[in-house]
Amino acid sequence: MGLKKKLNNMNQKIFIKTFGCQMNEYDSNRIYDSVKKIGYQKTDNYEEANCYLLNTCHIRDKAKEKVYHEIGRLKKVFRSKQKPLVIVVGCVAQAENHEMLKREPYIDLIIGPQAYHKINNTILAYNQDKKKLEETEFDAIAKFEYLSKIKNNNSKVSSFLTIQEGCDKFCHFCVVPFTRGPEYSRPYKQVIDEAKSLADNGVKEIILLGQNVNAYNNDGFKLSNLIKEIQKINEIKRIRYTTSHPKDMSDDLIEVYKYSKKLMPLVHLPVQSGSDKILDSMNRNHNIKEYLDIFYKLKKINSNIEFSSDFIVAYPGEEEKDFKNTLELIDNIKFIHSYSFIFSPRPGTVASKLKLIDKAISMKRLERIQNKLFDNQIIKNKLLENKTINVLVENQKADKTGFFGRSEYMTPVIFNGTEQDIGKIVSVKIIKSNQNTLFGEAVMSVNQKVA
Repeated sequence: MGLKKKLNNMNQKIFIKTFGCQMNEYDSNRIYDSVKKIGYQKTDNYEEANCYLLNTCHIRDKAKEKVYHEIGRLKKVFRSKQKPLVIVVGCVAQAENHEMLKREPYIDLIIGPQAYHKINNTILAYNQDKKKLEETEFDAIAKFEYLSKIKNNNSKVSSFLTIQEGCDKFCHFCVVPFTRGPEYSRPYKQVIDEAKSLADNGVKEIILLGQNVNAYNNDGFKLSNLIKEIQKINEIKRIRYTTSHPKDMSDDLIEVYKYSKKLMPLVHLPVQSGSDKILDSMNRNHNIKEYLDIFYKLKKINSNIEFSSDFIVAYPGEEEKDFKNTLELIDNIKFIHSYSFIFSPRPGTVASKLKLIDKAISMKRLERIQNKLFDNQIIKNKLLENKTINVLVENQKADKTGFFGRSEYMTPVIFNGTEQDIGKIVSVKIIKSNQNTLFGEAVMSVNQKVA
């Protein structure tokens, strides 16, 4: 018997909770674009939802337990109400799949990140026969072919756009190859068409996403080609990309920074450690000299380019001299934004079998590295006080006390403005700053014509 094309009750509401990376945020938006076709409307109040969807991340420790905690909270809320359809998607769903259905009967459907094109039929099938299902096959081609036929309705000023998924690097600490599959680059035209559609929606900034975004390669088209083509779209004012790998920081991509006015001068390039010994143990396939070569090439092209990075602290085998090498690298590059974490063993990875460093030592190293990174941020932000910078305005603050935007370097900026500024690049004089945020006063819109 064929599936009905829509749910019986057209007033169904779906609540989507998203953990983890920017790609999960993109995926959650596209999942909603899909389920809207079968009758779901989004709600921000999970207590009124007919469907509760949890988009999960497996990068950090205890990710799996967070899922069960969320489900436990949900069970309490719906104890005296009709149970919603409960769907777990994302990387934890991929890694744990049918084990989750066994452990937690409250979960109805498990869908991996490469099977989102099947979500509507999976929901309709469950609605018809109430049979629990898990869809976790890797099929990125079919997924993006399906999603390309559904309009991306994101109309925020800044929007994510996934161009590449999966990873072939197999860093010894990372689960991505197992949860997202092998590297896959979306068709070039498919990406450009979606970028144009986002521009039509009112999007002004596009952030190109990939687990290895600069490994993008589709029929000879590379990330540099995408940037060159997207910057031709008049409505798009800013272009960014994340997350890149040093091994894929090719000369053609570096060259784009010479002449592109829309590619922002912030390079997020995870290094993970400043020690060649630890990088080798991680199977990172790059060394510090190669990383610094990239840094100096980009600085030579444009001295205003700044770097941000990711650091894993207390990786198994990290000695004090290895840690000091990382501190030295931070002193040399002076990263303006960074993420740092104590090593967290992920099941199934090579590093999960290695001996952990003492927790007290790990905590002390994390504190030392974060103090240095945070000091860099404070100093960089302080240098901007009494200077005027360009800010892309994204929205009014929820408490109506000001407007929110970001600098060219992704730093949040709070300033006085008007609703007419939203979606525009505005000149803002910075009055004060703290570690994470700049505060200022609008001077004038860059788009505004001077009499």
